[in-house]
Amino acid sequence: MTEEDEPIPHRRGVYWLPNLLTTAALFAGFYAVVAAIDWNFEKAGIAIFVAMIFDGLDGRVARWTHTESAFGKEYDSLSDMVSFGLAPAIVTYQWGVARIAEYGPLWRRLGWLVCFFYAATAALRLARFNSRSAVQDKSYFEGLPSPSAAAIVAAFVWLASRTDSIGLPGLLLAFLVTAFAGSLMVSRFPFNSFKKVDAGARVKFAYIILVPVAFALIAQDPPVAFLTLFGLYALSGPTLWAYRRLKRRGRGPAAPV
Repeated sequence: MTEEDEPIPHRRGVYWLPNLLTTAALFAGFYAVVAAIDWNFEKAGIAIFVAMIFDGLDGRVARWTHTESAFGKEYDSLSDMVSFGLAPAIVTYQWGVARIAEYGPLWRRLGWLVCFFYAATAALRLARFNSRSAVQDKSYFEGLPSPSAAAIVAAFVWLASRTDSIGLPGLLLAFLVTAFAGSLMVSRFPFNSFKKVDAGARVKFAYIILVPVAFALIAQDPPVAFLTLFGLYALSGPTLWAYRRLKRRGRGPAAPV
């Protein structure tokens, strides 16, 4: 082996950088729980989206610096369970169950069961992803990713917390959204991972314009923009599945030779 072929040792600071980003995501998820306990649901929603940013960075930084490790993958998964599994469930519980309990004990039980259902589906989604990551097609996720599900729940609660008199229909809608997001996580619907997007490829001018427009919409009303964005992404999975089924039926059985 020549001197040029020898692997370049990584500095310890570079090696720990992805894990520090994962810790930041974990802290944001923990802070979302604390903010929800203090009934500050706007800060709780913001914290979950901050956790998403750090969660998106840690894996990319690990790949860029060639510091991926089994420890980092396990740590990232545990952080995701806190930030995108427990935190959204507790935020929804803290915001909705106290309100829906006013309509009777049966509604209260329904509320906390839905919150537990979401947390359980997040755990199942992460376990399935970890067990199949080596053989799964990198172009698509099987089931809605937990950060996207958490974004839907956090944005809805953030938006709904602006009003004090949401009523029973609004509370039921919130729990339906939470249950729907949880169900999509354990579904087999395909969701585009956007991992095979070529960063060096040419981009149409219309797409370039969409970027500042999207940022402007998010700055104008973050919860509405996030709920719309991630809601459309959540619907893309069932839509893609239905399109493939219809396309397969349209071809019909193969003609006999």
